[in-house]
Amino acid sequence: MSLIRIIVSAIYVVAQVFLARPSLVEGRQARNLLLGQTSGHHHGTQDASLSDSYNNNSDLPRFAEEIQNVTVSVGRDALLACVVDNLRHYKVAWVRVDTQTILSIHQNVITQNPRITLSYNDHRSWYLHIKEVQEVDRGWYMCQVNTDPMKSRQGYVQVVVPPSIITKETSTDMVVREASNVTLTCKATGYPEPYVMWRREDGKNINYNGESVNVVDGEVLHIVKISRLHMGAYLCIASNGVPPSVSKRVSLRVQFPPMLSIPNQLEGAYIGQDVTLECHTEAYPNSINYWTTERGDMIVSGNSVSGDKYEAVATDSGYNKYMMLKIRNVGPKDFGSYKCVAQNSLGGTDGVIKLDEIPAPSTTSTTQPPYYATSAHKNGRNSNKKSRQRPIDYEVEEWRNPDSSCLGPALPS
Repeated sequence: MSLIRIIVSAIYVVAQVFLARPSLVEGRQARNLLLGQTSGHHHGTQDASLSDSYNNNSDLPRFAEEIQNVTVSVGRDALLACVVDNLRHYKVAWVRVDTQTILSIHQNVITQNPRITLSYNDHRSWYLHIKEVQEVDRGWYMCQVNTDPMKSRQGYVQVVVPPSIITKETSTDMVVREASNVTLTCKATGYPEPYVMWRREDGKNINYNGESVNVVDGEVLHIVKISRLHMGAYLCIASNGVPPSVSKRVSLRVQFPPMLSIPNQLEGAYIGQDVTLECHTEAYPNSINYWTTERGDMIVSGNSVSGDKYEAVATDSGYNKYMMLKIRNVGPKDFGSYKCVAQNSLGGTDGVIKLDEIPAPSTTSTTQPPYYATSAHKNGRNSNKKSRQRPIDYEVEEWRNPDSSCLGPALPS
């Protein structure tokens, strides 16, 4: 019943507005307003029923300009302008084309939508205002003049929506085991449909399907046999040309047991010298790292009775850790093996560095004997060792025999 009352009320208003016209013309104009008399295309701006002779009649109303299409972000206001010359006693109406809804007739707003208002100027310019535009407002709007036949122009309201990431359909922070397959998903909404891409937050390239790329297009980032090199924060970025673009940060952590490498497996020092042992480890979760002596005693900084014999330092950089053991004032009891140890919840590993005694330098010669050290890398407890040779970075003076006969031939006078 309420729908019938609305229709009857609308017809009554239309009839009241057009009382000044002959009854036959009133009926046709009312049908024009109620039915819209729209053409089947979406890009035309004038009703197809207009003839050339009708358009050339200077006594009749004519549109001074086309209705400009409007693009507006959701939540903002839209304005459509209809400018008619020589309107005289004729009436102007606004109609929503797709729903065949009368919005206004001349100076009266017909629609019950409180966001739609009307303004006019000098009986020539008629403005349709849509406040706080919503997506349902997207579509064609027609300005009609109740001539016989009806004249009209159309304008399109395009409602754009900035992108928004759908949280419940987007991946969250993940912790995975190395060598497993990982899929990150990001869903976004907006109008036009957003473009979605993935990249690393630190700007580094992504090892993706055998290639090193800076950006991965699409909603899905699928990594096969993930490695520790993939560890980091990833950004899902959605954009559709409507500012602002949005992003979602996903932290990806890769678990693996400790690994270590030793630059020099063999070090040399003389009595009274300070020497430094080095060890590099990788692990996630972060490992517990420490040094032990040949007897298996854990080394703690400053545990010597005679002073600070040892200084143990560990520096973290992501899943990498640099370990350094400085031994001050080396004595006879300090020579032997030292072990670098790393352990986390997934396992442990260690590596051995041997400290050998070398003769103390004298002050009478500068020649260095060839002294070599080896390096090793260990992956877990049963890893293979790789060794190499390189000269030690310290100097050893030439040995001098006190027997003058071994000094070589005398120089000529």
